[in-house]
Amino acid sequence: MNQHSRHPWPTAPARDVVQVDPIVLQIVEGTLNSIEAEIEYAIERTARSPMIREAHDYRVGLFDRYCRKLTGRSYSAMPNAVVRDFPPETMKPGDVFLMNDTYLTEGSIGHLPDLCSTVPVFHEGIVVAYIQAFGHHDDVGGKVPGSMPGTAATVFEEGMAIPPVKIYSEGVKNDAVFTIIKRNTRVPEMLSADLDSEVQACLMGARRMQGLFERFGKDQVEACFQAILDKCRDIYRNELLSKIADGEYAWEDYVEHDGLTDPKLHKIAIKMTKMTGKIVLDFNGTDPQSTGPINWPTDYADGAFLIKWIAPILRNLADTPERAAEIHVNEGVCDVFEIVFPPKGTLITPEWPAATNARSFVLLRSLGLLAGVVAKAVDGRMPADQETIRYTGFYGNDADGKPFLSREVLGGGSGGRYYADGNDAIHIVPDSRNQPAEFTETRFPVMVEKLALSTDSGGAGLRRGGQGYEKHYRALVDCRTIVTADRVRLGCYGLKGGKAGEPFCVTVDTEGEARKLGGLVDGAEVKKGQVVQVVTTGGGGWGDPLTRELPLVLRDVMEGRVSIAAAGRDYGVVFRAASTADEPVIDEAATAAKRAALSKARPSDLPMIDRGEGYEKMLRGEFRSRM
Repeated sequence: MNQHSRHPWPTAPARDVVQVDPIVLQIVEGTLNSIEAEIEYAIERTARSPMIREAHDYRVGLFDRYCRKLTGRSYSAMPNAVVRDFPPETMKPGDVFLMNDTYLTEGSIGHLPDLCSTVPVFHEGIVVAYIQAFGHHDDVGGKVPGSMPGTAATVFEEGMAIPPVKIYSEGVKNDAVFTIIKRNTRVPEMLSADLDSEVQACLMGARRMQGLFERFGKDQVEACFQAILDKCRDIYRNELLSKIADGEYAWEDYVEHDGLTDPKLHKIAIKMTKMTGKIVLDFNGTDPQSTGPINWPTDYADGAFLIKWIAPILRNLADTPERAAEIHVNEGVCDVFEIVFPPKGTLITPEWPAATNARSFVLLRSLGLLAGVVAKAVDGRMPADQETIRYTGFYGNDADGKPFLSREVLGGGSGGRYYADGNDAIHIVPDSRNQPAEFTETRFPVMVEKLALSTDSGGAGLRRGGQGYEKHYRALVDCRTIVTADRVRLGCYGLKGGKAGEPFCVTVDTEGEARKLGGLVDGAEVKKGQVVQVVTTGGGGWGDPLTRELPLVLRDVMEGRVSIAAAGRDYGVVFRAASTADEPVIDEAATAAKRAALSKARPSDLPMIDRGEGYEKMLRGEFRSRM
């Protein structure tokens, strides 16, 4: 393999700007978006695992022959590693490739459950594009059901690693590869069915893409591809980067645990240099790679995956929220960003075989990291922080003695924004959702006793942070629970005077006394009848909470979003003694006096970023034992 080559895949040649027919361009762009959505819908209808079919934890991407992503509906993996190991001139119609190795996929796969299928698209005998689908599969082996051991020190404990391999050759299935894969998972029939779903959906998408080339011809379609990429690049340069003054800005954020060592602040550092038409992001100063599984290998393919992952944050600089929603991110954004990676051996440049299954901690923190450093450059005109993915679940044997594995992805509240409160219970994965209670109770020996928004979880602010989930599960058999979650101690930061949101928490009710679990749990014992309570993070607040409009605070209290106690503590709102839970009434005179007193007692300059009390506790060393 030539995985150490700098550019082992074809590079798009420099070319003059080609004028394309605007009608044809609109048809091509619309068809690409349609193909991407059609593939995703096909997978949802035909996959078997709850993680993919119910939680929608999978993604589709369309790429040109230079491995450049064309669509912006959602993030995806990259075909670079496949092209690196299987040159396009050797590919044949009907070939399908599979991979999930976190160190041999050019940065496009972060942990082993994300199996990725790649299908080349042919026109007149040559490869003209690639279709990909990757999904988070319920189990690919390893020492813990679900393949995300929080105590893993190496990738060998995390499951089956597959470098790019051919699983179909000219339409003929490689049964030997599938036999090996099925032998290395606890859910062989489910995994096999999911792979069939993804492969067939990609093959369908390849036929649709081939039809586009047949309709308009290779030259015209590729000219449209280039125009689509150029449009993304120009929107970023002209509409978004222009909002940031040239200069250097620096910040840092932290992950607080790695599953193996005592809690500590694992630093991710960033220095942003803004110049005309370009941003350079320098991650030197990031802490060494972790003993546990929170590492994220990103220093491949010039950081293309990292760029496409974090670039959407800058859409918050658009003139209006409506305009931000119109901006899709494709490979064109890579012309706007440059990444400077630290030497090998850090959290974002780990050396094989460092464990990576909880890489979502660093991956999601990178979004807040960029938002935070940009906020410093634009006087806080960015959203406060959010942490909107964590994995929970149960495994064991059901009442009939059959093994079961239940996996669920739960979101959290998004950060408050200068123009609106944060959204409640959102998921970073587009279109994803929590598992319906009816599905969980039908399929697994678990009863969902409560699903609600978590009161007081959103950070206080002029614009409140969104609320997280509160979900209670009662075990109907003796079993074990698994958790992969961050922000157990560090709440999502508040911005421009806003307060941090409440952190994540999982407890097991033991005869009335709650036993608190940590964020990386490989299989805590849960007895029949016990209740596991999951409370996810609230988003950070934006702006001074003492300036929040009283009608909004009243509405929050009436809707159960904010308790009366928190309204007084965080917002300085006093309710009349005659108030009832159903009809609270604000005492406006007492509120004005309390707000004035609270304002006088605090520093005159509110911090741009509030990390919350958990950060201060960690600085003081109050989290010593491993959780």
